[in-house]
Amino acid sequence: MIFDSLKSASSGRPARDLAVRRLVQACHELLSEEGEASGTSRAKETLARYADLDGPQRVSFFQALKTDFAPNPERVLQAAHAYAHESSSINLAVLSQVAEPPRQELLRRFNRAAGGTHQIIGMRVALLDALRRDGELAQVDDDFRHLLSSWFNPGFLELRRVDWNAPATLLEQVIQHEAVHEVRDWNDLRRRLQQDRRCFAFFHPAIASEPLIFVEVALLPAMASEIGPLINTNAAPGDAASFQNAVFYSISNCQPGLKGVSLGNFLIKQVVDKLSGEFPRIKEFCTLSPIPGFREWLKASVARGFALADKRATAKLRKALTVVTPQLGAILAATPAELRGPNSAIASLKQPLSALCGAYLLGVGERTGTSADAVARFHLNNGARLDRLNWQSDESDKGLKQSLGMMVNYVYEPKRIERNHEQFVKGKTIASGAVEALI
Repeated sequence: MIFDSLKSASSGRPARDLAVRRLVQACHELLSEEGEASGTSRAKETLARYADLDGPQRVSFFQALKTDFAPNPERVLQAAHAYAHESSSINLAVLSQVAEPPRQELLRRFNRAAGGTHQIIGMRVALLDALRRDGELAQVDDDFRHLLSSWFNPGFLELRRVDWNAPATLLEQVIQHEAVHEVRDWNDLRRRLQQDRRCFAFFHPAIASEPLIFVEVALLPAMASEIGPLINTNAAPGDAASFQNAVFYSISNCQPGLKGVSLGNFLIKQVVDKLSGEFPRIKEFCTLSPIPGFREWLKASVARGFALADKRATAKLRKALTVVTPQLGAILAATPAELRGPNSAIASLKQPLSALCGAYLLGVGERTGTSADAVARFHLNNGARLDRLNWQSDESDKGLKQSLGMMVNYVYEPKRIERNHEQFVKGKTIASGAVEALI
């Protein structure tokens, strides 16, 4: 019962050094502050104390947030009993008030300081790092994510196109944060911003000079099957009259502290609307996406015969498993150079490796019935259709290390997005006949 668990909540307090104790005391004083002006000044001073802490001290501070700024179990228990006895609006309000961790209000007061939002995002970066070593800090992170999700609601965000005339500082941030296909130099960036390319980013008023997330788009006559031509700095720009397809080929988060705050799905949907207005001839919106988890999955799953116990393990998939398994060690040991080109170490394995990659994307062998690949889950949960697997699509070192050079197209059909999303949530991946035929 929840009442029993509240009674048994731990009240232990870890040992802390002087700087952390002083910061915790400053936080208590900030929470007790009544005046708006004085509270803003104290919030600034308190954040300055946090900024002076080293790594271990910050971990100790996060542990203090968990213990010292948690709800009072006895008060929550008392309010819960009162609401269970009489479910009045007053009793519900009291329960809601005492059940909210005081650290949430503390973060709100931090946010009063100039630059407070940016500092809280940076604080969460350190918290996420500490969370890897102390799982109990998850309850603190829940409060950070809850507030940041409210503050960075899409309704507060501004969609802007980033072009070559943008401030140099913004262009430098695009180069710095590009996470999918490295921007090699200024010429590379310039090509990505020409007339047949688009870059859109979300901005927030509290940190207006820094993008939160951005997406790069290629405007083409047809769906792209390989990444090389899209990031070729010497390629001539396409003619606007030929644009019939918008290919989202890179999406990058710029703020690690906003991890888990949903931004990418709203960004893609707004960009689809934006491009539809600018280019009415464009009828197809798709991605050319990496498959970052495939090679590791191949190593872990094929070796244990993942498909043999799955109801979707067709004869074709079993045959692919039989062919690849004896050569798995050599495939995984091969260098990118050995995996590249028509005479590569995997050239003769196109069909079985494509079948296994299709199984990975369709979630064969997974308890959820859907893919474990992070990029696949993002697009499929966002309502896209798994449309086409592309062999030798990305022969960069990174692409070969991640997916043996394969990439995938996801298609966004505006009228089917919601239905596809609902199906994915229920454990069904919407895929084209071509992908289904792989397995």
